[in-house]
Amino acid sequence: MMFGIDFGTNRIVVAAADRGNYPLVSFESPDGTTPDWYPSLVAIRGDERRYGWKAWEMQGDESWTVVRSIKRLLEDAGPLTLLDLGIRRVPLNSLLQGLTLALIAELRQGSNLSLAPDEPLQIMLGVPAHSNSNQRFLTVEAFRAAGFDVLGILNEPSAASIEFGHRQRQGKANSETILVYDLGGGTFDASLVKLDENVHHVIASEGIPSIGGDDFDHILADLALDKAGVSLDARDQISAAGWFGLLEECRLKKESLNPNSRRVSIDLEPIHPAWGSVVVQVADFYEMAKPLVEETIAAAEDLLAKHEGEFGALYVTGGGSELPLVSRVLRERFGRRVQRSAYTRSATAIGLAIQADQPGTYQLSERLARSFGVWREAESGSRIVFDPLFEKGLDLPKVGAPQLAIRRSYKPVHNVAHFRFMECSHRTEDGGPSGEVTMWDEIYFPLDPALQATPELKLLAVEYSQAAAKQQIEELYECDSGGAISVTISNLTSGFRRTFKLGRWSSTEAKAVKASGRKKKARAGR
Repeated sequence: MMFGIDFGTNRIVVAAADRGNYPLVSFESPDGTTPDWYPSLVAIRGDERRYGWKAWEMQGDESWTVVRSIKRLLEDAGPLTLLDLGIRRVPLNSLLQGLTLALIAELRQGSNLSLAPDEPLQIMLGVPAHSNSNQRFLTVEAFRAAGFDVLGILNEPSAASIEFGHRQRQGKANSETILVYDLGGGTFDASLVKLDENVHHVIASEGIPSIGGDDFDHILADLALDKAGVSLDARDQISAAGWFGLLEECRLKKESLNPNSRRVSIDLEPIHPAWGSVVVQVADFYEMAKPLVEETIAAAEDLLAKHEGEFGALYVTGGGSELPLVSRVLRERFGRRVQRSAYTRSATAIGLAIQADQPGTYQLSERLARSFGVWREAESGSRIVFDPLFEKGLDLPKVGAPQLAIRRSYKPVHNVAHFRFMECSHRTEDGGPSGEVTMWDEIYFPLDPALQATPELKLLAVEYSQAAAKQQIEELYECDSGGAISVTISNLTSGFRRTFKLGRWSSTEAKAVKASGRKKKARAGR
């Protein structure tokens, strides 16, 4: 059976492909309801792990640490990254794989599906448009390890455009350009997409990986604590379970707001009996949240300005966009062209399911969301230059098509090559990386044949080598349909070669990312 899976920051939404229909999959929850989503939650206690709804049940138990928004942690992660829980560190990759294993088990045993025990589950997987290669690799590999057959990955705004075209453009032959505004739980993406019959051409994308509905929850939580007179020191003493419960309370109250809401009551008593319940004015909440909404609109307007911004509709999707403030500000800025998806939280999953089911019907032309390159020495090592290997905006190959390939060939002068890879959201006038810059792997390769068996090349001094100068070196870079990049470095003279996945995969050192329930209040007013 085929599915589209939107692996969200707070919720995993699954749409099935069923004879031309694309219903959402519902799951059995502990309270007896059957929501059409699965929690992106992990609960940890010692060596015990629980996931999804079983993790949800642990939110009030102080002996368990419940991790929200694991997807957000992937931005700075590699395969050896550890999640720092304060008292212990846990491999992040194992938690991600545990979550996907729990999801596949629930699809087979705890959902409204009727699946044969050995029936293969083929999926199209959604990722944020501006997710880096680390996030893409980690996400895809976790789903594959769980037993899913990953047909391909699509950027989330592109998948939403497929849902838009399938629902609203049946039988239309005229071309139309839409701006997809996708504000999810943890990220924001905007994509300008030209629809021409069944061809979806992604003109360009912009995004902010650090803004989403989670931030609204944190703002509301801070306002509630302010109202209760809770000091900063007291906030630092709130346990991980306490923060989880508070943020869930704020999320539920935030999602209950409508355009006529004037105040919202937040119950702080479960965190501390003396704090009771407080009432936050919705106008105060919106005042604090509005700068974040304005920031997403500025990114969308930058995208339009760079690409002669004519568009027929602004298509709004993503769970974070359900906040009434978002619709109000968008309509103030873009007028009647704003069209809210009827499936705000599920448009991406439905679009992914359509693409899985009808791969030849909707032809999608994706583009690389960031520039990727490597620092190189120039002028005999007197300066460093950035070599942009794959430029932002490059058309990606279709799923199943040959990968894009770029070669660099040269005769070296040093004994060891030290490659420092990175990607960036923008480039300066002189070609250097700027904007959001993500450092990738540092890779070492022996240029002197005598060093090919040396295990720790990074411990050697880089120096001139007569033996290396006689070698012919070739670098072959390949980029697939999902924007994942690998390199094969070959010594054509000696026949020695090595292949690397590029991201944060070459390091043998385990780095840690912090899991914290609290964000700095200043985040809302940047």
